[in-house]
Amino acid sequence: MTSSTAEPHEGLGAREGRATPGRGDTRASGKLLAAGLIGSSIEWYDFFLYGTAAALVFPHVFFPGSSALTGTLLSFSTFWAGFLARPLGGVVAGHLGDRYGRKAMVVASMSLMGAGTFLIGCLPGAGVMGALAPVLLVLLRFVQGLACGAQWGGIVLLLTESASPKRKGYVGTYGQMGVSLGVFLGNGAFLLASRLVSDDAFLSWGWRIPFLASGVLLPVVMYVQRRVEDSPDFRRLATESAEGDRAKVAKAPVIEVIRSGWRTVLLASGLLAGTNCLFYISIAGVVSYAADDLGLDSILLVTLPVTALGAVFVLASGWLSDRVGRRPMILIGAALIVVWAFPYFWLVNTGSLALLGVAVIVGGIGQSLTYGPIAAYIGELFEPHVRYSGASLAYQLSALTVSGGTPLIMTAIIGGTGATTWVSVFVAAMGLLTFGCAWALRETNPASVRQDPHAVPGVRAASDKS
Repeated sequence: MTSSTAEPHEGLGAREGRATPGRGDTRASGKLLAAGLIGSSIEWYDFFLYGTAAALVFPHVFFPGSSALTGTLLSFSTFWAGFLARPLGGVVAGHLGDRYGRKAMVVASMSLMGAGTFLIGCLPGAGVMGALAPVLLVLLRFVQGLACGAQWGGIVLLLTESASPKRKGYVGTYGQMGVSLGVFLGNGAFLLASRLVSDDAFLSWGWRIPFLASGVLLPVVMYVQRRVEDSPDFRRLATESAEGDRAKVAKAPVIEVIRSGWRTVLLASGLLAGTNCLFYISIAGVVSYAADDLGLDSILLVTLPVTALGAVFVLASGWLSDRVGRRPMILIGAALIVVWAFPYFWLVNTGSLALLGVAVIVGGIGQSLTYGPIAAYIGELFEPHVRYSGASLAYQLSALTVSGGTPLIMTAIIGGTGATTWVSVFVAAMGLLTFGCAWALRETNPASVRQDPHAVPGVRAASDKS
């Protein structure tokens, strides 16, 4: 059941909305924060590396006989395959993570992501394997999607469930910042590889180097497996279950959260619509559009520093959400996305790298203000015994419906209309959806909780229960 309707369980570090001293007040250690940040950064590096390659390389390597527009559309279609797989990865990992622990799913997802990305770097192109090459590319992208669907819930719950109650928003950003840093690392690796070899060599083999570099994820996997404990919330659930209280661990957490909390899952998913839409336009859609339609071959020189800057705003937004609440930050970010939807493309269409940078920076601030508190906020909407399932379902549902299809939709709109007006309309609509969902959901960290040194965000006191 979701925490919006259920009473807090005794023994979960909460009783009448207050933290149990010495149990629910565990701080995430510096080593755990570092492992979460590094692990999520490398996993997102692997996942987003594909987006850059889909925009700049894969149309030539895997769809060489197609026109420029058709090749790009086909390439972005394979990009979407990863997002189709993410909900499945989220459902499986959510079920296992709620029953057997967060840590095991983090280790499994990292291992799967590293293997899938490495094999993409080894995959021959259509010139060698013919039609089989893009089929295998889609299969490996699907593997990436399964891993990505599993990793987000595991990493952010390891972090936030191990944090003291007053730092959950801040600590959760160490999983969220991995998105910006992953894009930064992916774009940086592509930019470096393209500068070190000739254009022909890059299309032949140079593009593979960033994919093969995903092997550096292995030491992080080994560290998490050997040195990181599961979260205190899950360890308490496991202890209580072992002592005979089987109700503390859901037998079918995915089914339970859908049956009793489907409305919360849908609204939480909508929180990500605006930030995901504009984010994937900036890292994939605009990269392709600027290079192919505007002739801006140096587009990565702009997106590279801007994505790194986004991590700073994500951190600030999560930190502020511990002090002013989760919803205000999300509402402000969503409003900025709506307001900026049309100026964004007005600036991009000038063909100026500097103005394109301004467009992406301001849009990135709106995305980051929304995205920063979400790790803590979505987790706080669900009780611990179904939290992995609920959070993963919400996050990956947005990935399926918004994230993966956005570059394809943008390319199709521009190809069909010759303009970006309807792309701006799409962005604004997604921003409005986020604003509406945040407005409809309850605040999990209200003033009454922030001012009470013992209260736990997301847990309602007896007087607040409906």
